[in-house]
Amino acid sequence: MRIGNASGFYGDRASAWREMLDGGELDVLTGDYLAELTMLILGRDRMKDPATGYAKTFLRQLEDVLATALERGTKLVTNAGGLNPAGLANAVEDLAARLGLRVRVGHVTGDDVTERFGGRVLTANAYLGAFGIAECLNEGADIVVTGRVTDASLVVGPAVAHFGWTRDDLDALAGATVAGHILECGAQATGGNFAFFTELPDGGRRPGFPLAELRADGSAVITKHPGTGGAVTVETVTAQLLYEIGAPAYLGPDVVAHFDTVELRDDGPDRVLVRGTRGSLPPPTVKVGVNTPGGFRNSMTFVLCGLQIEQKAALVRDQLAAAVGGDGLEFVLARTDRPDAADEQTASALLVVHLKSQDPKRAGRAFSQAAVELALGSYPGLTLTGPPGDATPFGVFSARFVPHEAVEHVAVLPDGTRRPIAPPAKTADRPPATSPEVGSYRGPTTKAPFGTLFGARSGDKGGDANIGVWARDDAGYAWLRGFGVDDLKALLPETRDLAVERFELPNLRAVNFVVHGILGEGVAASTRFDPQGKALGEWLRSRVVDLPSELLPRGRSEAGAV
Repeated sequence: MRIGNASGFYGDRASAWREMLDGGELDVLTGDYLAELTMLILGRDRMKDPATGYAKTFLRQLEDVLATALERGTKLVTNAGGLNPAGLANAVEDLAARLGLRVRVGHVTGDDVTERFGGRVLTANAYLGAFGIAECLNEGADIVVTGRVTDASLVVGPAVAHFGWTRDDLDALAGATVAGHILECGAQATGGNFAFFTELPDGGRRPGFPLAELRADGSAVITKHPGTGGAVTVETVTAQLLYEIGAPAYLGPDVVAHFDTVELRDDGPDRVLVRGTRGSLPPPTVKVGVNTPGGFRNSMTFVLCGLQIEQKAALVRDQLAAAVGGDGLEFVLARTDRPDAADEQTASALLVVHLKSQDPKRAGRAFSQAAVELALGSYPGLTLTGPPGDATPFGVFSARFVPHEAVEHVAVLPDGTRRPIAPPAKTADRPPATSPEVGSYRGPTTKAPFGTLFGARSGDKGGDANIGVWARDDAGYAWLRGFGVDDLKALLPETRDLAVERFELPNLRAVNFVVHGILGEGVAASTRFDPQGKALGEWLRSRVVDLPSELLPRGRSEAGAV
C-alpha cells in the first residue's frame, strides 16, 4: 500500500494536502498535527470554547481536497482531532454537506484521562495505538479522525486494516511503526532540517513530502512524488529515524520496535528500502502526556554594547531584583559581542531576563515596566529589543504511565456505533538498554569541526532532549563508537551537570544521546534560547575536535568549516 504524509505539525505547509493528492497515486494520506506543546495550546482553546480543541487548519485544508480524495479513493487519517475528535468529525461531516459531498467519517476516542489525575491538570491524554484506526477503516470510513494516538499509529492503523495483521504480528507492526516514525514529521524525511542540506539537489529550498510503499511483512520503501524537491537518501532517512528517540527499544502501545535492528538500503533514485525491524511485546503501561498550569511568564532583552559587559549585566540583575524581587528571575547573558567590532551590532551582547511567577501582575507590567524604567538610570548605552508586555500563562508537561486497562480505547464507526478496542492480551516489561563505549582513536588527528564527518539531529521529549549522531561511512563510525558521554559533555558544557544516556545503533552507523532535564519542565515552560532542543545537534557539529586525519577531506585545516 502507498501511504503518504501531508503534515508534520500544527502549522505545517498548508498546500501539502493538495500537493500530495495531485502528485501521484496514494491509498492513504495522513496528517500529524499533535505535539506536547500543541496539546497545551488546544487545551487553552477548549477552555475558551468547549466546542473547539481540535486543529482548525485541517478543515481549511480539507475543503480544498475532499472532493479529490473521495474521487480517487484515497483514505485520509489524521490526529487533528486533538482534544475533541468527535467535534472535528462532526465538523468534517458538516463541511462535506456544505460541499454537496457524501463522506463516511469515523473517529477514535478514549485517550482523554484527565479525570483520572484531577487537581490542576489541564490535559491528560493517553497515547493510543493503531487498532481503533484500523477498525474505522475496516468499516468503510473515508476519513478517520483521532485524538492523541502515537504519531506512528497514523501509518500502522491503515496497514493493520489493509494487511489484516493481528496483535501477534509483532515484526510487521514494528516495521510499520518505523515507517510511521519516518513519515510523521513530513519533509524532515526528504531533506528538511538535514545536516548536509547544501548537498541536496535544490539546496533544501522546498522539499517534497514523503510516502511509504508498505509491504505485508512490515518492510517499506520510503520515497516521494516525482518532481518534488529535496531528496530521499539513506542519510535523510537515518536523520529522521534518530529524531526524538531514546533507547533503541522504541516503546509503543501495540509493539516495541527495536530500532537497532532496522536496516536501510539504497533502492534507486529517491528510494530507500527499510527492512529487518524486529518487534517484541508492548509494555504493560500506556504513556500519558499531562499538561498542568505552571503560572505566568514574561521576558525582556537588554542590549549591552562595548566594554564592561559582565559589569553591565550585573547592574541590571541587581536593579531588577530590587524592583520586583529575585524569586523566579532568570538571567541569560549571550556573549554575541566581539572586541574592536566594526559595527554596533557585533559589538553588542544580549542579556535576556525571564520572570516566572504565580502572580500575573508581578510577571506582567510590574516586571516589564521595571525594565523600562531603567532606561535613564542604569548602564551606559542601555537599550531594549522590544516594548513592555503583559505576562502570558505557561504550562508544565510531564509523562505519566497507566495500565492499558485504565484507558477506554473506542472506535466510533461511520454509522455511529461505538466499538471498544481491547488492550493487548500479552505484554512484557521494558527491555534493559545497555550501550558500551569502546576505546578512543589513537592515530594522527587534525582539528576540525565535528560536523565535518558527522551528521546530527536533535529534538525534545518533555524536559529531555536527544541528540542523534550518525557517521557517513564505516571508518567514521569506528571513530564515533569511541565518542562517549564525557566527550559530549566536554563539547556541550550546558550538559555537564545533567544525566546523559548513550545508545548505539550500529545498523545506522549512529549513536544517540539522551540529555535528561536540559529543557526543564518541557517546551512550554523552558526559558532556553532553544526551548525544543532542535539546534543541539548543530551546536555539537560546530565544535572543533581532534578528528582522524585520514578521514578528513584533503586540504581540511583547523579553520575548516562545514
